[in-house]
Amino acid sequence: MKKIDYLSTLFVGIDIGSRTNVISAIDFNQAFFIRMKPVPNSQSGAEELESMIVKVLEKNHQFKMVIIGLESTGFYGVHIANYLSASDHLAPFSVNVYCLNPKEVSNYKKSFNALDKEDGIDSFVIADFARVGRIKIKPWRGSQYLALQRLTRHRMHITECIAREKTYMLNNIFLKFSEYALVDKAEHPFSNKYSATAEAILTEYTTNEDLVNTPVEELVKFISAKSRGRIADPLETAELLQAAARNSYRLDKVLYEPLTISIASSFNCIKSFEKELKAIDDAILKTVQGLNPSEYTVLNSIPGIGKVFSAGILAEIGTIKVFKNDDALAKYCGIMWKRNQSGEFDAEDRKMLKAGNRYLRYYIIEATASVIRHCPEFKSFYDRKYAETRTHQHKRALALTSRKFLRLLFSLLDKEQLYSSEKSR
Repeated sequence: MKKIDYLSTLFVGIDIGSRTNVISAIDFNQAFFIRMKPVPNSQSGAEELESMIVKVLEKNHQFKMVIIGLESTGFYGVHIANYLSASDHLAPFSVNVYCLNPKEVSNYKKSFNALDKEDGIDSFVIADFARVGRIKIKPWRGSQYLALQRLTRHRMHITECIAREKTYMLNNIFLKFSEYALVDKAEHPFSNKYSATAEAILTEYTTNEDLVNTPVEELVKFISAKSRGRIADPLETAELLQAAARNSYRLDKVLYEPLTISIASSFNCIKSFEKELKAIDDAILKTVQGLNPSEYTVLNSIPGIGKVFSAGILAEIGTIKVFKNDDALAKYCGIMWKRNQSGEFDAEDRKMLKAGNRYLRYYIIEATASVIRHCPEFKSFYDRKYAETRTHQHKRALALTSRKFLRLLFSLLDKEQLYSSEKSR
């Protein structure tokens, strides 16, 4: 965005509602050109709103730019922001649309000591918020970014659904087959508790007694068939399963069938979600093509980050140019720690703020976890932080490594450089 000449700018504030939007427009001297005018929150209302702004601009030739502010209130403002930012009639006036944080606008409103209580007064407050140069965020980025963001955010929603379903299913597994649910990962019969073979054991054997009483040779054949020969030692797996079944709690027989049905249903839900996840990943890769190609290329040059995580990060930050430094980027995604200090005491155990963009935080942390497995310097840093404490080791080390990853991310994107291990160090 080019430098703003405030004296030749029309400042527009829109108070968003589910049914009605209220618009105000002022100049730098706070003179009203549109005063708290209500319009429907609909396509026709958006066209009417656009027409009002265009008429002001055509009658008053001193205006060369338009800044439009509206509060980011859920989905109600998405359509109007998208419509105005893509308006052909407003395009000659270098229009910039901003979705503002409602808390910042509310705090600014408190600075007015004698503000009249009128319907739609918030539209004036928003316009004045823009007039005094309080807007520090990036402009609305349009349909392409919104399309990508919808997909990447839905992907996060699906992954959360999968995690939630697995947690719920484990509760039922514990009731039916307690020892299976509690056994350590190193000693577990299956490397993946949710594999097709695990599903067959948990759903085709109704009771623990059925599993214990099955001849070991028959169980070995069953495991080999269900795993398609992928389990290296099916005899050991069969023995571990029978030992776990013998040590598990016994239930009243009336409970086994309902629990088995519930577990089978959860497996079906997980498989459906995973199928949808693959479809979403394909759609993300299709949508991201041609969108900020240089920044997308830079992101993909980092080993382990992957195309889907790159798209998720790009969808949330848009362009790195809107962030002053890596601290600003870290604050935006909420990977910051609140300091706890009193006198000479300075606490080491600090909670992450998590006050920023939770979608960006998710993709940054997931990407970091993947990068750790591919970049020796990040693996070394993670291991060092893991060994520094005995509590919350993985969470703490992953969060601190994510902060290191953000520094690398900002540096590469800001300089438009591809990743290399030398530059990383």
